[in-house]
Amino acid sequence: MASGAKKTGNAAEIDRLALAFAKEPGSKVFIPLAEEYGKAGMWEEAVAVLEDGLKNYPGFITAMVALGRAYEQMNQPIKAKALLEEAIKLSPDNLRAHRTLAKLYAAEGAKEAAIRSCAVILSVNPHDQEALALRAGLDVQATSDATQSPGQESEKQIKTAGPDLYRNKGLIQAVDDATVATKDDADGFPMGGLHSAKELSPTANSKFQVAKKPRNPVIVQLEQWLVLVQTRRRTPHATF
Repeated sequence: MASGAKKTGNAAEIDRLALAFAKEPGSKVFIPLAEEYGKAGMWEEAVAVLEDGLKNYPGFITAMVALGRAYEQMNQPIKAKALLEEAIKLSPDNLRAHRTLAKLYAAEGAKEAAIRSCAVILSVNPHDQEALALRAGLDVQATSDATQSPGQESEKQIKTAGPDLYRNKGLIQAVDDATVATKDDADGFPMGGLHSAKELSPTANSKFQVAKKPRNPVIVQLEQWLVLVQTRRRTPHATF
């Protein structure tokens, strides 16, 4: 019942103001008429009235701010922002303009601009709940953006693990090289640059230097095998 009565009262007020505006098209009655249209959710009508009114009263801050809000409600953020930014140039402390601008800035990701608009509102009214809630949300988002993304964290982990990664890579390469050398010797082929046990030591071969600490048991065993193979080549009739 209360809601129906409110709608009826709003409709009656719209009719009254519309009639007054029709009688005096050049009057400022278009402002309260646009406000009543906004209360009823009739934003197209509010825009039309405000645009006509501003033709007669260019630079009228109240009408500019009201039209900017109407544009925002009509999902026309570019028009709304341009008009409201013009309004705050003329009236830097206009709270209604900053309130709508803060929402527009936040929606487009302009966090710093949104925080500045919230600051203007809170400088006048430190307990403004809407501005406090919006600024809190922006602060949380800024903190989240300052932390590393999963991709960045992975990159950091890779960089941190880099020395170990390359050390392991060198160890694997050393095992591969030693395995090939052992196979070549067993098949009767030359061993390339690996001619003695000395050359296989970690201090003599750069490939093995990366595996110096810790010593891999596989490398140790391969070195022992290769020393054994070299010894057999030098003393083929020796018994082991």
